[in-house]
Amino acid sequence: MDLLDSILNSMQKPPSASEAQKNAMKKQKEALERKKKEEKNAINKFRKRVEEKVINFIKDGTKPYYEFEPMDQMYRTIVREVVETAGLQAFSFGVDGEDRYIVIYTKEAGPSEDELSVRRAGGVWDEEKAAEMAQKRLAKEKEKAEEQEEDKNKKRKRGGEELSGTFYKQKYAHLIGQEAAIDAAHRTNLNKSYGEVPSANKKDQRSIEQTMADIRAKKMKKVEIDKENSDDEGQT
Repeated sequence: MDLLDSILNSMQKPPSASEAQKNAMKKQKEALERKKKEEKNAINKFRKRVEEKVINFIKDGTKPYYEFEPMDQMYRTIVREVVETAGLQAFSFGVDGEDRYIVIYTKEAGPSEDELSVRRAGGVWDEEKAAEMAQKRLAKEKEKAEEQEEDKNKKRKRGGEELSGTFYKQKYAHLIGQEAAIDAAHRTNLNKSYGEVPSANKKDQRSIEQTMADIRAKKMKKVEIDKENSDDEGQT
């Protein structure tokens, strides 16, 4: 055996095609396991940071809420798990996949309607915005109270008036027209009297005794007239 043969025999034979494929699959599997491990470590670190922030928020006790930065759904799920375990409440705002974020509150002091409306509309909630919204709400409440008081005054005034032609005209003029209301009011006043004689004068003012006496007198007079007529017929 010459020197060349000895060198060739000492060298490793090249791997077959099946062995190369097995090595590639092994490397791919190892890379996948490393990636999963890295992701798991990253998630554990993220969970730990969230737990620290939640604990600090609870211990502080002076802040009305804590706002997390925008994050993917997977990380928001972790935040909600930690918040629920801590006995807090969480709300999500923003567009999913763009700027969706979570704000946490204590169970005793959740967000106001003003804060929810501003955040859901994509606005920023801070002390300045809270003061602005509170001022607007007070202005609306004041306006509503003034309207209610005005309605009460109108009802009291209307209750003190008589249901006259003038009142009828004022009440229905906006519905049937000014001229029609005036005409209707005029007819209403005329209906209170029969012709030229007021309806009040048409009432019988006599007592029951006087009325009965008048009826008896009329009957007696009628009997006398009938008797006279019969006597006159007998003499003829």
